Amino acid sequence: MKTAIITGGAGLIGTGLCRSLTDNGYEVASFDMEPGPEGVRHVHCDVADEASVADAFGELGWRRLDLLVNNAGIASPGNGSIAELSLSEWRRVTDSHLTGAFLMTRSAVPLMEEGASIINMASTRAFMSEPQTEAYAAAKGGLVALTHALAISLGPKIRVNAIAPGWISGETDLRPVDHEQHPAGRVGRPQDIASAVLYLASAGFMTGQVLTLDGGMMRKMIYAG
Repeated sequence: MKTAIITGGAGLIGTGLCRSLTDNGYEVASFDMEPGPEGVRHVHCDVADEASVADAFGELGWRRLDLLVNNAGIASPGNGSIAELSLSEWRRVTDSHLTGAFLMTRSAVPLMEEGASIINMASTRAFMSEPQTEAYAAAKGGLVALTHALAISLGPKIRVNAIAPGWISGETDLRPVDHEQHPAGRVGRPQDIASAVLYLASAGFMTGQVLTLDGGMMRKMIYAG
């Protein structure tokens, strides 16, 4: 049986990833501060804390890892004015995404054999922004750069790719305009990300790439009417 670690497995996207990978025959461990979905092994972990990551891998006790998905991170992109953004808040956001991915990858690589895969959860906000989202954008942009750097350093043994989601929602009461503004005709769902993870985990000739899943929004020119 293949093994996978999902960080942030208790969140919206993480829960979908855990369920999908389990359904597809993986033994899955969720590294999170909160328990993930039923049927998935929960390992309590603050991915931004070096000691916590080391303890989590020790608790897990696996000798082999086939897939690591660095999905954890503070989900709210807005942090207020750059003139008022504190260093502690900057670090809290960037550590939760970027430092966490570094610490998890560093511990995971010794367990990975030929054909293993790492997938980093970036965002379309690595390439475009709304106002007052500097910490989040910087963290996601850093993940994009970390992805291609790791792909070169770890290849050909381990492939490393990233996914850049757009708007992903589990809500059922969204407005028609929320869906209609997307060229694909709808807002994204967690299963869209899960399908992409399964693809990247098996796409043997793809590494160092960012797969954008945003319903076509990054290709849409938007001007004020």
